[in-house]
Amino acid sequence: MEQDKQDRGAGQKAREVIFGSQQERILERLQGLDSDLMAYIRDFAYDTVYERPGLDLKTKELMACVLLTSLGSPPELRTHLRGAMNAGASEQEVREVLLFCVPYLGFPRTVAAFEQLRGLLEHRERKVMHVKTSHPHGQEVDESTAEDQ
Repeated sequence: MEQDKQDRGAGQKAREVIFGSQQERILERLQGLDSDLMAYIRDFAYDTVYERPGLDLKTKELMACVLLTSLGSPPELRTHLRGAMNAGASEQEVREVLLFCVPYLGFPRTVAAFEQLRGLLEHRERKVMHVKTSHPHGQEVDESTAEDQ
């Protein structure tokens, strides 16, 4: 039982990085669809698969972006594009993994993935501009885990 709690704690860390401040909202949305589905995603995908050793979280998230591009899953892709950047991937690294999709997935899926990336980056830029205009001295505040969807 204690090991179970420790394992959930490890998965919680991955979810915190990937989902940021949106973790509760995302889990509630999944719960609203189906409680078993939410538990499978939380417990298996994040608390088991994401916590396996061998690859760092940034690499796992970049791979998730490629896989979700292949599936044509825009909402999930946007979540994991944000997650990749939250896990330390640069914008250039994200662009490179998406470009790598072209010979395997074709242009339509890759273009759609870039549309998601553009939306995410534009949202982040608006947040930065809002923060700069909200603070009298133009201080930037890192709000990168805020809602980007």
